[in-house]
This record gives sequence, structure tokens and C-alpha cells, in this order.
Amino acid sequence: MKDKVLEFLNKYHLTDKTIIVGFSGGHDSMCLLDILFKLSSKYPFKLIAAHFNHNWRGVEAKMEQDICRKFCEDRQIEFYTKTAALNIKQSEAVARAMRYDFFNRAIQKYNADALFTAHNKNDNAETILYRVIKGTGVTGLKGIAEKRDNIYRPLIDITRDEIDEYCQDNNLIPNNDSSNENVKYKRNFIRHKLIPLAEEINENVLDSLTSLARVAADESGIVDEYMHYVKSVVMVNDSIVTERYINMSPAVKRKLIYDLVTSQKLDYDSQKIYEIYDFIEQNRDSNSGTKMSLSSGLWLYVSPKIIELVVKTPKLEDEVLVRLEGSYEIGDYIFDISTYAGDDISSYPPDNSYTAYIDLKDVDLDFVLRTRKDGDIINPLGMSGSMKLKKYLISKSVPQHKKDDLILLCTHDNEVLWVAGLGLSNKIQVTDKPTHKITLRKK
Repeated sequence: MKDKVLEFLNKYHLTDKTIIVGFSGGHDSMCLLDILFKLSSKYPFKLIAAHFNHNWRGVEAKMEQDICRKFCEDRQIEFYTKTAALNIKQSEAVARAMRYDFFNRAIQKYNADALFTAHNKNDNAETILYRVIKGTGVTGLKGIAEKRDNIYRPLIDITRDEIDEYCQDNNLIPNNDSSNENVKYKRNFIRHKLIPLAEEINENVLDSLTSLARVAADESGIVDEYMHYVKSVVMVNDSIVTERYINMSPAVKRKLIYDLVTSQKLDYDSQKIYEIYDFIEQNRDSNSGTKMSLSSGLWLYVSPKIIELVVKTPKLEDEVLVRLEGSYEIGDYIFDISTYAGDDISSYPPDNSYTAYIDLKDVDLDFVLRTRKDGDIINPLGMSGSMKLKKYLISKSVPQHKKDDLILLCTHDNEVLWVAGLGLSNKIQVTDKPTHKITLRKK
């Protein structure tokens, strides 16, 4: 097993890097840490053990934490640990999120190159089975990746029996987390109930599930390569162009939806993907656009032009006075207004530009930068008379969820002179030559 871990280190060029090991003190992580400790005498990688005490089991958990600390002290392995607060919700999802947040802090603290976790072949098989039962696609069948970003799993092809044998042969005394026997947790139920039953049908079920994961990874790679091409045709700026989408096959549409949703770290099963697919099919011709809630603060927006994810953000309530040339901050933007320098302008920027040339010779430089309000009006460039801003935005086909994000340059009596990215008012149009240049840009 030591040779396999060394082979893994060489494969990913980690023999001289800083490595953090997620160390619970159980059989798997103690085996991994012990192997790495022995290899560290020959190879110049830096080794840190990171232990997170979920604090679910009181004294027992504290004892395990102390055992981990003692194990590292005896070997002069740097030990980094934290204990969770007592009032944290006890669920597998919460525990995992807190654990990886702790690992990320450890990576930052030590400027580490890699995080090693001790997931093994059994863990992988249990994960695949769990996803099958919950309802997964080909991507879910890939199981636990050997490497994902800066997370590495050197024992992913090692069975739990091999790990237990290593611990016995090397006189290791791992922690025995009593909660691992509690079948109220789904993973434990699969481990202690379902896997043994599956082995009655196929004694090599671990190998079969591992083989399935490899096939799924290959198939998924082929699909991803094709979808990369599809997205280059169908998507613009992470949004799906509706008129291009409707020409795709139903299977490709659902894959686009799956990739769009999972890009937000949402764990959606096939039933939910079909629900989203049906929603798009039913609403893609809705002129005003329609939203579907995906999670707290996240919606899917569908219109004849675009299909996109919408993250709910609080409306910007700031109002910024503009009375002199210069730069002004508003929300995530900077507004610039400067005296026109007199350089030649071959053509003026289009309405959807975030730069405009304006004429203020008959207008005082005394404006307000803000978002929209009830009662706002505008006299659009090229039109006679004023209209409500609401009607103007509808004429410009601005989606409802984007209207509150628009930055407006206004007078003090609710007349809009410029909707950044949409258009100007007649009140400041250039009749002869500009007096000023205005720009809105991201910070």
C-alpha cells in the first residue's frame, strides 16, 4: 500500500509540496497519515494533519481529538484542529460543509498545495449506490473523483479490508467513531445493510461499482466534449439563447439544464430536471418572461430571448448627487462625467453602450444617480413627449428582474436623463457638439 501512495504522489508531482491530510483518527485517515509520515523521511513534502471535531458526541469526540493530537505529537507532525459550536445542526450535509470550510481555512493558513482525504474503494461504491437510489445521471455514476481541484484521494482504489489489515500490521490503534454504526445516517445504512445484501448477489460488487464509475467517467467525458461545442453555439455569457435552444433535441436540452443548474452547486435529481425542462417548454414564448424558483434566492428566468439563472439581490437604495465633473461610486459601479475634450467623434455610441456624449449647455449640472422609483418619466431620444419609465423599459424588453438593477441619471424631480446601457433623453441629446462625456463602469 505504501508503494501505491508513493505512486500517487509521483503521478501528481506532490513529493515536494505542502500536503494537508484530513485526519479524523479513524482507520482510513490514520492509515493514510502513517504512510505519508513514513514516506516523508525520504521525500521533502511538508505534512500537516487537520482534525475537525464536529462536537456531536461530547467527551467521546474530545477523547478522539486528543488521540489525534497525541498521534501527531509522537511523530512530530504539525497538528491543526478546531471544535464546532454545540448549537450546530446535526446533519450529514451540515457536517460536510463545516468540515470542508475548516479544510479550506487550513489550506489558506499553510499555503498548502493539496488536501488529502482518505476516501477508499468502499466509500466510492457506497456513494455510487447512494446516488443511484436517490436518482442520478451519468455524471453522478462517476462516483468520488481521485482528484478534484486541490483535493486528492490516494486511497480511492484501496479497500477497507486492506486498510484495516495495514492498521493491524503496523500496530495502529485508530479511533472508533460510534456514530459510524448508527444506521439512521444514510451512508451507514448503505454500508451496513445494502452492501452486504448486494454481495449476496455479487461478491465482487465493489469492483463492479468501481468499473461502473470508470465507464461512466469515460461516457461523461464524451458527453462533456460534445456539450462544450453545443454551449459555444447556444450560450452567450452563461445564458442560453432561447431561439437556439428550441432547435436542440430534448435530451440535449435537459443536459443543458442540468449543467446550468449544477453550476450553482445545486444537487438536482432527474425528476427536477424534467420539471425545469417542462417549465421552459411551457413558458419560452411568454413575452414578459417568467421565473421559476430553484432555491432560496435563485430563480430560472425564461423568455423568448434568453434562459438564465437569476440571483436575488437587494435593491440598491443609494442616491448619489452629481454636481461637478469627476467620478462617483454607486453600488458596484463608478460613474464618470468629464468635459468633452473636443476630439473628433466618427460615430456616437449606440443606445446599449455604457458611454454617452451629452449636451448640457441648457441644463444645469445638478443630477442624481440612483435606481428606479415610482413616478419616473423619460423623454426618449428621437421621440416627442415623455412617457413613464415603466413603459419605456417594457418597450426595450428589459426583464422584470433586471429593472431594479439599472443605474439612472436623473433630475431632482424624477425625470430620467440616461438609463445606462439603454438610452438617453432628448433633454441632453447633442444638437451641435457635446459638452460632456459620461460613462458607467464596474469597480
